[in-house]
Amino acid sequence: MASVRQVQVTFDCADPERVARFWCDVLGYVVPPPPEGFASWDDFDRTLPAERQGSAFACVDPSGVGPRLFFQRVPEGKVVKNRLHLDVRVGTGLVGDERVAALEAECARLIPLGASRVRLLPADGFDESCLVMQDIEGNEFCLD
Repeated sequence: MASVRQVQVTFDCADPERVARFWCDVLGYVVPPPPEGFASWDDFDRTLPAERQGSAFACVDPSGVGPRLFFQRVPEGKVVKNRLHLDVRVGTGLVGDERVAALEAECARLIPLGASRVRLLPADGFDESCLVMQDIEGNEFCLD
């Protein structure tokens, strides 16, 4: 059996480039270079059939460690809670008030980018605090 070498996380969304650029800002990811022979992704996009233009976008971890994020346009909007979400690990190793302060500071950075705060889940004796948020299209993620 072959082993898995890479994982890509795919988001269904209405505006792939907008959501991808949001996640670039959140995670410090970058847009990969366009295919060979194209000066920009816009140049490449214009070669696609009209119905495929703007239908996908991606971003990558510049260090090569994190997974590639892929964003694809779908016709339906988001209507229920995600069954899978990203945890943005900003409080690793922190506990109590120090952890909550780190989560709140990152929340304050993300709101001007278009994120929405949903609620703080306080420490409960088993799990440390985390902060539930939504990206610019309402996809849930946690500051953890």
